[in-house]
Amino acid sequence: MKKFSEFGITMERKGFTGEKIKMSGLLNRQIVVHDFKIDDSKFNEGQCLQLQISIGETKRVLFTGSLKLIEMIHKINREDFPFTTTIIEDEKQFLFT
Repeated sequence: MKKFSEFGITMERKGFTGEKIKMSGLLNRQIVVHDFKIDDSKFNEGQCLQLQISIGETKRVLFTGSLKLIEMIHKINREDFPFTTTIIEDEKQFLFT
C-alpha cells in the first residue's frame, strides 16, 4: 500500500495564520500586508478580500468586502509583498495609504 507522501501532492497555497481581526481593530494603525486572496463572499453577492497581516509581531487575518481595498490590492504586483500600510476610512470607504 502506498503512503500519501509518495503521491507528490503539495498544497498550492497555504492557509493564513492568526486570529481574525475586525476592521475597527486596525484602522489608522500601521500594518504589514503579507498576502491576500479574493473569494466569493459567503454573506452577499460580492467578493471577499482576505488579508494576511501583522500588527507588530502578531499575525492576524482580516476579511472585508471593501470594493476599494479589493480594487487597490489588484494593482499591487505579487513581488512587492510584503508591504506596510495603514487602512483609513474616508467618506464611508476603506483605503490603503
